[in-house]
Amino acid sequence: MNKKVFSVLATCCLAVIAATTARAQMPGTEIRARIPFDFSVRGKTLPPGIYEIKRVMDGPETLTISNVNDKHDRATFETQSAGETPRHSELVFHRYGDNYFLFEVFAGGRETGRELPETRQERVLQRDMASNGNNTRPETVALAAY
Repeated sequence: MNKKVFSVLATCCLAVIAATTARAQMPGTEIRARIPFDFSVRGKTLPPGIYEIKRVMDGPETLTISNVNDKHDRATFETQSAGETPRHSELVFHRYGDNYFLFEVFAGGRETGRELPETRQERVLQRDMASNGNNTRPETVALAAY
């Protein structure tokens, strides 16, 4: 009896491991966008170009962005769930003067988008704007993705 129970449990565990491994190898949804300005992602500044964003492994929390023409221009970053998703894929940036920060990533047709936490550099820019008597809210810039 104990051998049968152990055999059934071992088979179930192996099935769960196999299913998890197969799911982790599935490619994530990739979106591309032409970004015409320098921008920052989690403290790394990337140059203008055509970028591809995709999931790392199977979870939606970790994404990677890479320049399709220069694989050295890349960053991996953690995200959190954002609000409602627009119908079409888009990238949303916060703009402070000439400084752009990737803020949200939306893949069209998904229930929610992904949002990057505000960086220390953004908070510094907000304080600088406030000390100059300017509005501390950034301008929002959205770019269509495909």
